[in-house]
Formats: sequence, structure tokens, C-alpha cells
Amino acid sequence: MKKQTEVVAALIWNEDQFMICQRPAHKARGLLWEFVGGKVEPGETKPEALIRECREELAVTVEVGDVFMDVLHDYPDLLVHLTLFHAKIAEGEPQKLEHNDIRWITPAEIPQYDFCPADVEILREITEKYA
Repeated sequence: MKKQTEVVAALIWNEDQFMICQRPAHKARGLLWEFVGGKVEPGETKPEALIRECREELAVTVEVGDVFMDVLHDYPDLLVHLTLFHAKIAEGEPQKLEHNDIRWITPAEIPQYDFCPADVEILREITEKYA
């Protein structure tokens, strides 16, 4: 049986657009789009993990808000419990420290991008609420 991996991600808005990041080509699910975030390390709370991941991946400090959505997704190589938080950039300008690309898109633009399978349910919810 696969171990469940706790993952956090940020839904960051800039007016009517939200941030998406393209995974590096050499990683699992390479070049697919996702929300910024990553694994929760032992001893970390989910908000602490999200703050750390945003610093490591984008060189920004975020303020973590409420949970937007929780998703359980079974990939061939791992079982992911993804918690997506509302977040806003408190300090810094996003930089591509880890990702291939960073974009700001509107909910209407979602179909133009290939996202990680775990994000599909979340994107449907964003489209219903904000499009």
C-alpha cells in the first residue's frame, strides 16, 4: 500500500488572475502546470510548509489564508493529499528558482494549459466560482 504524502499549495490571486507554475522537465510530471507548493516536512504545520515552499520556489513571503480545497489523488507512484490554501504575496517578486515558467492566468484560460492530474478537480472549482 502506498504511503499518503501531505502536499500544500497556494492559490495566489492578482486581481482577476491567479498564479500557475510549470514543473521542471526533469521532475515527475515534468512540464505540467501546477500551483506553487510542495511536501509538508515532519514537524511542520501545513501553513509553515507553504511559507517555506514559496520562499524556496519563488523567493517570496506569503500570508496563508483559509483552505480553498482538499483533494486526494492517487498517482501511479504516490498517493497525494493536496491542501490548497488561499495565499497572498506579502513580500518579494516571484522568481523562477525551481519552475520552468510562471504565469498569471484567468479562470477562462485554464483549458489552454496541461495541469497535473491532482489539480483537475480544483481547477473545475475555480472555474465554477470565479469564471
